[in-house]
Amino acid sequence: MLTILGFAMIATFLVLIMMKKMSPIAALVLIPALFCVFVGKGAHLGDYVIDGVSSLAPTAAMLMFAIVYFGVMIDVGLFDPIVRAILKFCKADPMRIVVGTALLAAIVSLDGDGSTTFMITVSAMYPLYKRLKMSLVVMTGVAAMANGVMNTLPWGGPTARAATALKVDATDIFVPMIPALAVGLVAVVVLAYALGLRERRRLGTLSLDEALVREPEAETVLVGAGAGAGAASGASGARSGAGVGAGAGAGTGAARGGSGGPGEAADRGGESDDDFKGLDPDRPTLRPKLYWFNALLTVALLTAMIMELLPIPVLFLIGATLALTVNFPHIPDQKARIAAHADNVLNVSGMVFAAAVFTGVLTGTGMVDHMANWLVDTIPDGMGPHMGLVTGLLSLPLTYFMSNDGFYFGVLPVLAEAGQAHGVSTLEIARASIVGQPLHMSSPLVPAVYVLVGMAKVEFGDHTRFVVKWAVLTSLVILAAGILFGIV
Repeated sequence: MLTILGFAMIATFLVLIMMKKMSPIAALVLIPALFCVFVGKGAHLGDYVIDGVSSLAPTAAMLMFAIVYFGVMIDVGLFDPIVRAILKFCKADPMRIVVGTALLAAIVSLDGDGSTTFMITVSAMYPLYKRLKMSLVVMTGVAAMANGVMNTLPWGGPTARAATALKVDATDIFVPMIPALAVGLVAVVVLAYALGLRERRRLGTLSLDEALVREPEAETVLVGAGAGAGAASGASGARSGAGVGAGAGAGTGAARGGSGGPGEAADRGGESDDDFKGLDPDRPTLRPKLYWFNALLTVALLTAMIMELLPIPVLFLIGATLALTVNFPHIPDQKARIAAHADNVLNVSGMVFAAAVFTGVLTGTGMVDHMANWLVDTIPDGMGPHMGLVTGLLSLPLTYFMSNDGFYFGVLPVLAEAGQAHGVSTLEIARASIVGQPLHMSSPLVPAVYVLVGMAKVEFGDHTRFVVKWAVLTSLVILAAGILFGIV
């Protein structure tokens, strides 16, 4: 019974948010509360929620101060050279912009933190997508998949969890998987290329001058590249697409003191290539004399995070306060910067605490355990010698519908035991278990995805509808490559 109710709760949640019948925060709180009563454990709801909040509180704290830190770094101009380099490569070509999004997300993902990756990627690419009227869910989808592939780095989380749960070396899991993961990353870039071509066909061929002409119609978030009806007239005369109002704002959302929206570009219709910067080069928050201090501070922060010198929330707390103090020594200026990023902080932290209700009920009622056991028990005996393949396939839905901790510490050991009974090594099972990460990064249980959709002004349901099929395809490509190379 708990198994059925667990799947029903997840399905209800996904259907309601994708159909936009409820907001993600409301669905994350009310749906599990209702199902907790159905299970007959409504009296324990408070305990489940407190347990869930306690487990996710460090994550919420990390995201709060990480948003402030990187928001300040964007305000003061730390990432402007990166933006200019990307823009120089991308020009006003939608195909190059989407490919650039995938490459930037993959490179920044080397730090092992999804929230950091999404903050930097969206901050750099959002102005381009908005000015060219490109589909924002293409940006969020490509960024999430690229980060999902790179999330398998030993310091990224899943590989370390698999190594800990199965008592093997993380290096023995990751290094042999590099060829398969490289194929997965290539698949993301190829997919970005294809989506970019589709965007180019939808938008037409634009010059920089045309891209910067003011367009009077309201801004929209497009559900899919080239989808649906409805027209959005543009400078090229060939712009059509389905617009779905998803709370798109005029600012970048990443830097309130930054670039503003497409309307600002109207005054620069005759700008040269070098002036097409995405972030306002004259914003008053710039601190060019402190550039190297900010760069060294960011490198030191990321290095300390990778080396685990202190808990990540503590590192970002120290980093944010230090960045504010040095760059904005006057208290009114510090308050202004905090207020400028308060919307993002509140939205993301609120979503994390709402997700704590969902995970708390799912775990506390025993639904997760019953769902995992049911899935393991349904594996036919004849599939025993192919437990690597089975584990890889199961990693897609399981890491999407439950946390990485739940999958790697609760389900993976059972799968490994079943594999050993049929002669499949523990390492093969461990490697297969990480192939579902491209899909996992868009799970409603991953706090970082709310940073992504929040900063990009995209509805979570729109992002989910767009990305799931492509993320599943990317995961299957990694699994197929692993089997082909004899890794899994």
